[in-house]
Amino acid sequence: MSRALQAISTAYVAALGFAIAVACAVPYEHPIAIVFAADVAATCAVFAFSFAFRNSSFYDPYWSVAPPVIAAWWWIGSEGSGEGDARRWLVLALVTIWAVRLTYNWARGWTGLDHEDWRYVDIQDKAGRAYWAVSFVGIHMLPTLWVFVGCLPLYVVMAEGVRPLGWLDGVAAFVTAGMIWIEARADKELFEFKGSERNRGQTLDTGLRRYARHPNYLGEMGFWWGLFLFGLAANPAWWWTILGAASITLMFRFVSLPMIEGRMSANRPDYAAYAARTSAVLPWPPRPDRKAEDGIGR
Repeated sequence: MSRALQAISTAYVAALGFAIAVACAVPYEHPIAIVFAADVAATCAVFAFSFAFRNSSFYDPYWSVAPPVIAAWWWIGSEGSGEGDARRWLVLALVTIWAVRLTYNWARGWTGLDHEDWRYVDIQDKAGRAYWAVSFVGIHMLPTLWVFVGCLPLYVVMAEGVRPLGWLDGVAAFVTAGMIWIEARADKELFEFKGSERNRGQTLDTGLRRYARHPNYLGEMGFWWGLFLFGLAANPAWWWTILGAASITLMFRFVSLPMIEGRMSANRPDYAAYAARTSAVLPWPPRPDRKAEDGIGR
C-alpha cells in the first residue's frame, strides 16, 4: 500500500507542477481561462499515470483535490477589496473540509494499485481496445469539466464579490455545511456496515439509508448548490453559474444513479424490495411493505 500511495502522491505533485507551468505560460489574461488551461493540463498529467499503471482510479481523488486549489488560486490572483474576505475565508474553509473528508473517504476504501473502480472495469469490458481513449474523455476529462463549471461560483466569491455578507450567505453556509455532514454521515454508516462480515451481500437500510437509498449522492449534489448560492450572494450578475450545480445534478441523475442502481439490483437479492419502499435520493419516510399490508408472510 505504501508503494501505491507513493505513486498517487507522485502523480498529483507532477500534476500540480504541470498545472502551474501551464498557468504561467499560457497567453491568456482572464483568471478563468488560465485556471481552465491549468486544470486540463493537470488532468492530462494524471491520465499519463493512469495509463502507465493501467489503472484509471489514479484520477479518482481529482474530483475532491482540485476545487480548494482552484479557489485559492483565484483568491491569490484577485484584485478585489478586503470587504469580501469573511465570505472568502468561509467558503475556502467549507471547500477544504469537504475536500479533505471526501479524499480521506476515497483513500480508506482504496486498497492499492490492483484496485480499480468497478465502473471503470465495466467500461473496459465494453470498450475493448478503445478503452484508453474512452478513459481519457469519459473518466478523466469530462469529470474535470463538470467540476470546473461547478467551481465557477468560487471565482465569483474570490474575485467578483460586490456584496457584503448577508442572509443569503447564511442560507448558503447552512446548505453547504449540511450537505457535507449528510455525505460524511452516509459514508461513515456505509463504511461501518461493510466492515462487518455478517453484512456481506446485504443492503444497508438503516440510518440515513432508511429514508433514501443514496444520501451520499444527495450530499454531493447539494454541496455544489451551496457553492452556487455563495456565488449568487457575492454577485447576482453571475447567476448563470447555476449551470455548474445543474450539470453535476444531471450527471448524478442520469449517469451515476443508473449505474449504481443497476449494480445493486444485480448483486443484492434484497435490493428490489428495499428500492420499492425507499426514496432514491430525497429523504422520505419509507413506504409500507405491501406484503405486510396484504397479510402475506405473517
